[in-house]
Amino acid sequence: MKTFMGNAAMAMAVVSAMVAVAACGTEAGNASTGGNSPKIGVLLPDATTARWETQDRPLLEKTIKDLCHDCVIEHANAKNDVAIQQEQMDSMITEGVDAILLVPVDARSMRPTVQKAHEAGIPVIAYDRLAEGPISGYVSFDGKEVGRLQGRALLQGMGDKVHDGQIVMMNGDLSDPNAVAFKEGALSVLRGKVKIGKSYDTVQWRPEAANMNMNGAIAALGAENIQGVYSANDGLAGGIISALKANKVRPLPPVTGQDAELAAVRRIVGGDQYQTVYKPFTPEASSAAAMAVAAARGESLDGVATTKVRTRSGTEVPAVMLAPVSVTASNIKRTLVKDGVYSVRQICTPRLAAACEKAGLT
Repeated sequence: MKTFMGNAAMAMAVVSAMVAVAACGTEAGNASTGGNSPKIGVLLPDATTARWETQDRPLLEKTIKDLCHDCVIEHANAKNDVAIQQEQMDSMITEGVDAILLVPVDARSMRPTVQKAHEAGIPVIAYDRLAEGPISGYVSFDGKEVGRLQGRALLQGMGDKVHDGQIVMMNGDLSDPNAVAFKEGALSVLRGKVKIGKSYDTVQWRPEAANMNMNGAIAALGAENIQGVYSANDGLAGGIISALKANKVRPLPPVTGQDAELAAVRRIVGGDQYQTVYKPFTPEASSAAAMAVAAARGESLDGVATTKVRTRSGTEVPAVMLAPVSVTASNIKRTLVKDGVYSVRQICTPRLAAACEKAGLT
């Protein structure tokens, strides 16, 4: 029942949806809010992962304003604290916002607050992470495919060491439904191909926890017995690589990642990290913004959605699901640079000049 669109096709669908929403006009939107400007709450989970404040927030705010000039945007960041996010959402419910875009810190813990918003007549759009409770829509990437891409890249990076290889798995926080999907996808590729010497679930996605766990894995297994490291995202990869270097591991084993953070891209060029997963933020944010504006105006989300997703409660909701892209040194130019995420100048610091030339980043 679920379908996933490529990013080129998705871009066209997003543009069509945005035009359709914009065509409804401000007057139609204001009719549902008693003549007042629609208010949209944007609740982000943390500032630890660079993407939320540097990529998602500006893209979401710009697209909402492009679609709805008089919309008022209420932004809040929970700083990885469930209690703070619950308070932020309660505040927005009390204020009477017309729609909420939510990236839950903990999907299960936020369920009562999502229910409260629903009872107050405020539609909640789950963004990037599938929230529990009566949500109205969902925009994200195929999480299991993210994990599969990471698993395949790790096996590729290990080369002929796969046959007798042992890896460490550094998963994300399993209170995040995405982390569960990443882990499942990765295991579907890795099981039976390599030995998993140690596996950790990293609370709150903290790089310092990944660093501590990697130190523990090295002590338990021996550096010479670790041929690869599955890392669920780039923040964790940074902590892992710091631990490997502190233990004087040479050469570094291949380490995966996710989010295509600039620091990670530089590590890939320099040879410290093997791979990341690029999730094009523009179509994701554009689709979510279009959903939020439609919801705030009391309009159907079906004009924005490309599929349906079944929530944990069994309800089907309108959704947009996008295709992630695996990035290694060989295709940075064809992906991240081509899409305008980073310029060659941003990636290629003086220290990386020779490595950039080798990677064709000139």
